[in-house]
Amino acid sequence: MAYSYKTAIEFGLVYIPVTLQSCVKTKDVGFNMIYKKTGQRIKYKKTCENCPANISKEDIVKGYEYEKGKYVTLTDEELEKIKSPKDKSVAISEFVKISEIEPIFFDKSFYVLPHGADKAFYLFLKALEEEKKVAISKTVLGSKEQVVAIHVSNGKMILTTLHFYDEVQAEPEEKYEKNISAGELKLAKTLIDNMSAKFDASKYHDEYREKVLEAIKTKVNGQKIKATKQKKLPPNVINLMDALKKSLQAEEPKEKGQRKKGLNKN
Repeated sequence: MAYSYKTAIEFGLVYIPVTLQSCVKTKDVGFNMIYKKTGQRIKYKKTCENCPANISKEDIVKGYEYEKGKYVTLTDEELEKIKSPKDKSVAISEFVKISEIEPIFFDKSFYVLPHGADKAFYLFLKALEEEKKVAISKTVLGSKEQVVAIHVSNGKMILTTLHFYDEVQAEPEEKYEKNISAGELKLAKTLIDNMSAKFDASKYHDEYREKVLEAIKTKVNGQKIKATKQKKLPPNVINLMDALKKSLQAEEPKEKGQRKKGLNKN
């Protein structure tokens, strides 16, 4: 489902109404739960101890358990009342370099489109692009406050929600061997260099999803699903240098004599 929101970017005294449209869409294969003895779909009924047999959507509200078994309810109207004006817009608080934001903080991305004030929108976009900066703000999307980063990519304005600092878990304790030789490091760097390329997202697609859809088609046609041929797994690594050398042989440049930058150093 592609989510969208209407909001506004506040840049100094400039107010720019915008629409946010989700950059990604979910393409998961949807399965229903089936009772295997009858082949009928399992249905879920909303119920409680003292509820009537049928509960309508209008009779269900949000509730927060403040004590065991005790709830306080809040309606959408009440939640809307507690929003301040700044919660309803994206007021820029600072500008930073994107390299200063650890990738672990990035969450969901939205295309930012003007909804009026087109000239101001384009001015802001070009200024961000040429300064190579990211605008940071806090706003409420739906019912959740978010830290957001606004940047320009390929001439398009993108808003990405960020995780709060206290949502990111502490790094686990490091417990692995760090004793490596200069030769091992050089071979590993050479392997990385041989395998380096410009990232092209179109090269990657969900092959497992395609296999699932093909399996569904096979079953619909009354045929049996055949097991996928398994690739032979490499043996356990005994000698790291040998493994690196064999990896390099498998990843040698296709053109004879082809060398990438950095291989002729030293």
